[in-house]
Amino acid sequence: MRHQVKGRKLGRSTPHRKATLQALSVALIKEKRIKTTLPKAKELRRFVEPIITKAKNDTTHNRRQAFASLRDKHAVTELFDHIAEEVGDRPGGYTRVLKMGTRLGDAAEMAVIELVDFNDVKPEKKEAKKKRTRRAGRSNKPADADDSSKKEASASKDKGKKEAPKAAAPEDGETAAEEAEVSAVEEQAEKENDNTEVKTASAEEEAVSGEEDDTSDSEVKAESDADAAGTDSEAEDEESDEKK
Repeated sequence: MRHQVKGRKLGRSTPHRKATLQALSVALIKEKRIKTTLPKAKELRRFVEPIITKAKNDTTHNRRQAFASLRDKHAVTELFDHIAEEVGDRPGGYTRVLKMGTRLGDAAEMAVIELVDFNDVKPEKKEAKKKRTRRAGRSNKPADADDSSKKEASASKDKGKKEAPKAAAPEDGETAAEEAEVSAVEEQAEKENDNTEVKTASAEEEAVSGEEDDTSDSEVKAESDADAAGTDSEAEDEESDEKK
């Protein structure tokens, strides 16, 4: 039986288990939040928190010890430059393990492990609803206070009624101005229509007069041609008579 036996073997040999925890620690330091199985998350917490405690004191010796555990230069710089500043005076408990249920396939228990100072989101406060009682209509205020509140409410209503017609006056003025603008626009449109009608009528008259002039000219030419033909025929008759 495993009574009082610390640590988890995780189904791995010692060097394999050490490499697994190193990789998970580097991922946690860089990403600030990772998802893994529940036993690995609990074992990772025991492995990485002492390293974060050493990072609070930024010395060459502590950096070398952190590098000996992590074997990653970028993770060491991130740990000492950023994470140590955010941790501040927190006395341990730098990580948080949240259960996520079982995994499909092998039904392994899954969990999320995260750094508390980088994933500490405060929940929104909900307004507490007041409990109603059977005597909800009654209040503990004295009668004088009720009378004064009623008087104030009636006075505010009277003020609102008096101010309502004044507020309506500008609206009437605005409507009158809008109506005047609309009437002016309509008058301009009517004038433009009259002008266009006059122009079209004058153009039609000019076209008719031009056609009449053309017909009169053609008639004059025809008459002149007829007269010329008559004179030619008379001259021919006279010549024929002389020959005879």
